[in-house]
Amino acid sequence: MKKLILGLAFAGSLLVNAQEKTKSASVSPVTFGVKAGFNASTLSKADQYDNDQKLKPGFNAGVFVNIPVAEKFSIQPELLFNQLGSKTEEREVYYNNSDKYKREVEYKKTLNYLTVPVMVQYNILPQLYVEAGPEFGFLLGGKDKGDITTTVTSGNTTTTQTTSFSDKIVKNLHNKFNFGIGIGAGYYFTQNFGVTARFTAGITDIYKENSSDAIRNNAFQVGVAYKFK
Repeated sequence: MKKLILGLAFAGSLLVNAQEKTKSASVSPVTFGVKAGFNASTLSKADQYDNDQKLKPGFNAGVFVNIPVAEKFSIQPELLFNQLGSKTEEREVYYNNSDKYKREVEYKKTLNYLTVPVMVQYNILPQLYVEAGPEFGFLLGGKDKGDITTTVTSGNTTTTQTTSFSDKIVKNLHNKFNFGIGIGAGYYFTQNFGVTARFTAGITDIYKENSSDAIRNNAFQVGVAYKFK
């Protein structure tokens, strides 16, 4: 009887051990990778005059680590250089006596960040995932660059003058920390190579002191990723 009990106990321990190994084997190992892509970014803000804000092109590049925590779930922290900002057109028409003034400004604001997204990923299929999570950004610097065109119409005479500017941003006027929320998806064609897409909506204001509506970063990103396996 004792031998039977010992045998059953031994068989049970082997079964439990086998199940634990099976569970651990079902979770993929931690993997490292690199990624890069294209940014289309804007700044959300209140309209002034007749502003037309367009998507500004930029890029992102960096490294990531994918940490599986369950069969279908993983956490992916990333470290990226991220180029954000906006492309804006401002048009203003005003009069001085009988003279008509038309002022057009076309400029790009580029904000360079070191960002740390922390995405929670869910694998719908082994090669297809969706993701969501916070993004923490640290401002490195930036530039305002553009053209100002002034057209003056006085009677039958029209004169036009264009000036260009290119200035570094004043970092003391900007928040050094940026926080956003990202959602996205990705598809791996092989175990190593995949494509990614993500939209990140800014939560914090890019300026330290802003008396009007908050101005936030928004960006749509598409790119490629490579896992080292």
